[in-house]
Amino acid sequence: MSHFIGSYRFAGIESGAMENRILKSNSLLLMTAAIWGFAFVAQRMGMDYVGPFTFNGMRFALGSLVLLPVLIVSERRSPRTRLKRKTMVLGCGITGGVLFMGASLQQVGIIYTTAGKAGFITGLYVVMVPIFGLVLNHRTDIGTWVGAVLAAVGLYFLSVTEQFTIQRGDFLVLMSALFWTVHVLMIDWLSPRVNPIKIAFIQFVLCSALSFTVALFTEEIIAARIFQASLPIIYSGALSVGIAYTLQIVAQQNAHPAHAAIILSMETVFAALGGWIVLNEILSPREISGCLLMLTGMTLSQLWGYIRHRRHKRIGV
Repeated sequence: MSHFIGSYRFAGIESGAMENRILKSNSLLLMTAAIWGFAFVAQRMGMDYVGPFTFNGMRFALGSLVLLPVLIVSERRSPRTRLKRKTMVLGCGITGGVLFMGASLQQVGIIYTTAGKAGFITGLYVVMVPIFGLVLNHRTDIGTWVGAVLAAVGLYFLSVTEQFTIQRGDFLVLMSALFWTVHVLMIDWLSPRVNPIKIAFIQFVLCSALSFTVALFTEEIIAARIFQASLPIIYSGALSVGIAYTLQIVAQQNAHPAHAAIILSMETVFAALGGWIVLNEILSPREISGCLLMLTGMTLSQLWGYIRHRRHKRIGV
């Protein structure tokens, strides 16, 4: 942390105040990662009572309600959008559709795999985003490619059997990671042009509506079952979708992007930890090796560009 603080031209009390703000931001980001990680446990537990589309419909509806007061306040303070209304609606609509696909594949996949494995496989979007960004002429450094290779090897140890087949649940969660990747790239384009809280609210509402629509045709929606799943729904909806997203927005105002990415990638570790503590999920030595390789790859892909930037800054490049 000290080398980051040193880049600010503050002294005495001002420097201490900045350090305190960064410490608070990093603490909020770690809290966000923990909430998101343990949400995989809640998603897994909810499948004991309701179908995946009913669960997603409920949790994204609840997340929208939690986010509504934040949206009202942020709309008063944010500048007017730089997009035409039709373009904004179309962009948010497509983003909400991509969110629906990612959330649906993940929720169905988690029925057939563990919370810990789902967390690590989902985290692969951290490596996929810069690679997919090549299509949009985004620069990708060597650290990302090394991280991708390590993550791919880790995925092999974690999910691929000795018969060279991937388990059904792991494959579905891997497909969801592809949609999370597209989702991140779309948000990256939309967020400078539209209030990010508005984007989140619209896509959460749309994802909830689409989930309920599918649930009406494929699942039995029983009030008693929903009540039994109320705690997992409240946690994954109010905390994971609503509050954690708001915490991320607030925290990243004073956090370095590289630091934020590394801390948020700890979501995968919390998912595995939660699966072990709450669901008694045990990973084999092979799967643990896969998790470590994936975490190393994800961390390296995030740190490489930051380290390179700091080195060039020191030598005046």
